[in-house]
Amino acid sequence: MPADVLSVAEVQAMLAADPALKCVVCYARISFDGRAKDAHGIEDQHRELMAKAKALGWLVVYRYTDNDKSASKEEVVRDDFEQMLVDLNTGRTPEGYPIHGVMAINDDRLYRRPGDWERYLRAFTAYPERVYFDSNGLQDLYAEGFEVKGLVGVAMSLAETRKKQRRSRTSHHNRAIRGQSVSAWRPFGWDDDKITLRPKEADAIRKAVKDVIAGASVSEVTAQWKEAGFLTSRGNPFQYATVKQVLLNARLCGYREIKGELVRGDDGQPIVGEWEAIITAKEWFAVAATIRKRGRGTGQPRGGLVHKYLLTSILRCGSVLDDGTTCNNKMIGIKANDWVSYKHAYMCKKTVDGGCNKTYKRGDETDKHIERLVRAKLKKDATAAAQEVPDWTRGDELGAAVRRRNALEQRWQTGEIDDEAFFRNLPALDSLVKELRADQAAHQALVAAAEQATADIDVEWEGKTLTQKREMIKRVLHAVIAEPSGKGRKLFDVDQLRPVWRSAE
Repeated sequence: MPADVLSVAEVQAMLAADPALKCVVCYARISFDGRAKDAHGIEDQHRELMAKAKALGWLVVYRYTDNDKSASKEEVVRDDFEQMLVDLNTGRTPEGYPIHGVMAINDDRLYRRPGDWERYLRAFTAYPERVYFDSNGLQDLYAEGFEVKGLVGVAMSLAETRKKQRRSRTSHHNRAIRGQSVSAWRPFGWDDDKITLRPKEADAIRKAVKDVIAGASVSEVTAQWKEAGFLTSRGNPFQYATVKQVLLNARLCGYREIKGELVRGDDGQPIVGEWEAIITAKEWFAVAATIRKRGRGTGQPRGGLVHKYLLTSILRCGSVLDDGTTCNNKMIGIKANDWVSYKHAYMCKKTVDGGCNKTYKRGDETDKHIERLVRAKLKKDATAAAQEVPDWTRGDELGAAVRRRNALEQRWQTGEIDDEAFFRNLPALDSLVKELRADQAAHQALVAAAEQATADIDVEWEGKTLTQKREMIKRVLHAVIAEPSGKGRKLFDVDQLRPVWRSAE
C-alpha cells in the first residue's frame, strides 16, 4: 500500500461524494535487478505510475511488485502477479479497497506468455468499466478484437525474447570458445581482472583440493577457510555450499563449463581459458569425482560422524562372553585418567549400553601400532594402483554425438529448422553427450587417482586431518579386534590387536 493512502472508510466516503473517482492498482516488475539488488528499477516504475495517476485524477490504493523475476520463463512464479489476478476477480485488494483499474509501465511488465495474457484479461474484465493505462496511454480492454490484438503483441514479445536469448547464448558460447573470462563477479582465487591469481586464495584452493581427494570433507575445508578469515567475492563468510561450488568449478584447471558441460573446440578437447589455472586438469577431475560420489551431498566421508579419536568404532571388543560368543561391540574413545602417562584410551561400552565393559586399551600405543600396519598396507596398494589404467575407448562415439548436436544447433541458428524442431530433437542428443562426458570424466578421475596413489604415504600421513586418517584406515580395514588384557596392570601387547583386512575387490 502507498504510504499516504487513506483508510478504506475514507476512500468509501470519497467515492460516495464522487462516483467517477477511480481507485487503481499499479503493477511493477523487472527481470534482473543487477548487482546492487536494491530494487531501484521497481521504485522508478512505481514513482512514474504514481505521478501519472495523480495527473489523471486517479487514486492508487495498492502496488504489486515482482522484483528480479522473469515473465517469460514458465518455471518462475510471480507471487504478486498471481495475487493481483485473485484480487481482480474478487474486485478488492486484500485490505478491502475497490479496484477500478490497473496501471503498468508497459504491457510486457504484466505478461509475456499467451496463458498469462488470457488469465489477466479474464480477471480484468470480471467487472465492468475498469480502466487500464500503460506507455501507450489509456487502453480499452473491453473493445471487440482487443483479445486478439493482445495475443499478437504477446507473440511478438515472445519472439523478441527468444531472439535475445539466442543472441545471449551465442555470445556467451562464443566468448567461452575464445577462452575469455565471462564471470560477473571476481572468482575466488583470482584478482579483480579475473585472470591473475591471488596467491593466498589460490594456495587455500590447492590445499583444499589435495585434502578432499585424500578424504577430507567439504565441511572441514569450510571450517578451515572460516578460521583463516577468507570471504567470498561478495564479502560473505564461506558456507558449505559456496566452498563446494568453488571446488567443482572447472575454472580451477583453466577449463570452462556451460550448464554442467565443458566447453570444447572442434577437436573435442576442452577450451583452455585466458586466466591462470590453480590446479591441473587431472586434479580437478579427481576432486570433482570425489565430491560427487559422496552420499547425499553432505560433504562428510562415508561413515558420517566426525570422531575425536582415531580408532573409535573401528576397534571391536574381542572378549569371549559366558555363552561362548564374542562381544564384537564397537569400542569408544575416552579421555584417560590424569594419573596415567597417556591422554586417551579405548574401552568396550558398559553393559547398560550393550557392551561387556571387559576390554580396555591405552590409546597412544594402539594408534601407533595400527597406523604402522595401515601405512604399510597403503604403500603396497599404491604400487598396484599405479599400474596403467586401460585407455578410454568411447572417444569416437562421443565425437560423433557432439558433431550431430553441433549440426543441429547450426541448422537452428541459420533458420533452417524452427524452434519446435530444434527443442524436440535436442534433449536426446544432450542426454547422450552428457552420458559420454560423465563416463569420460570417471575414467580421467581413475587416471588421476592412480597417479595420486604413488605419493609418499609416510610424508603425507603426518599432514592429514583425523578424518582423513580414519578414511584411509577404513579403506583397508574392516575392523580391529581388541582382545582383553586381563585383570591388573599389564604391558601393552600388540598381539592382542588383530586387524581384519579388506580383500581386494
